[in-house]
Amino acid sequence: MKTVFSIRMVIIMFVALAAGVQSTAAGGKVGLYGIHMTPYGPAAKEYSKPGWGAGVHAVLPVPQLANVLAGTAGIEYIQLMSSTTHFVDRVTRLRTEQQTEQSYGRFYLGGQVGGHGNAFIRPHAGANAALVWYNINTDVVIPDDYARENEIRQSLRSKTKFAFGYDFTFGIDLNFNNRIALDGGVRYVKSFSVPQQLGDGSVTIHPQYFQIYFGVGMSFEMIGEM
Repeated sequence: MKTVFSIRMVIIMFVALAAGVQSTAAGGKVGLYGIHMTPYGPAAKEYSKPGWGAGVHAVLPVPQLANVLAGTAGIEYIQLMSSTTHFVDRVTRLRTEQQTEQSYGRFYLGGQVGGHGNAFIRPHAGANAALVWYNINTDVVIPDDYARENEIRQSLRSKTKFAFGYDFTFGIDLNFNNRIALDGGVRYVKSFSVPQQLGDGSVTIHPQYFQIYFGVGMSFEMIGEM
């Protein structure tokens, strides 16, 4: 719920920003996109799994360099791991579960070359610096097979760690009448000094990921007409 609330607040912020600059930032947009993220390299594959997520971003062209250079800002959230381990007592046959959720998020700022103007096909490339956060929650649960709301749940651990990182992005934007845009591409994402599973006695690793994303954007002009 907190993540959904945060994304909604960012969308509102981007829309307000877009409305304020629409007269000078032709070609800019606010977009929503879905993400599939895959670990890259031995360290990342050992400590994380492929995950799905979503994000929101804004593209803000520089007025003096229209159709060439733009600033970018965005936030995204990916579910990296969701696992349940079952335990059964040999005497009482009582079943308990250990449920673990590991998530990953980024707030990023950077620049983008291309992807603006009036053309229908608009290739673009960019790079961003990012503040990255990793969160892991582990609960011990005694389930109730007849009434799920009666389960007994105890939080074993909840930790959040922050790190810095960057990404390189390559994509293509399909522009429909300078109002709606379909955007897709790939990103190479890397973070620094991330602890192994956020657990005790962990070692630092440098996880890397590839993202495939696809989304839809709305131009500042269209937002201004609402």
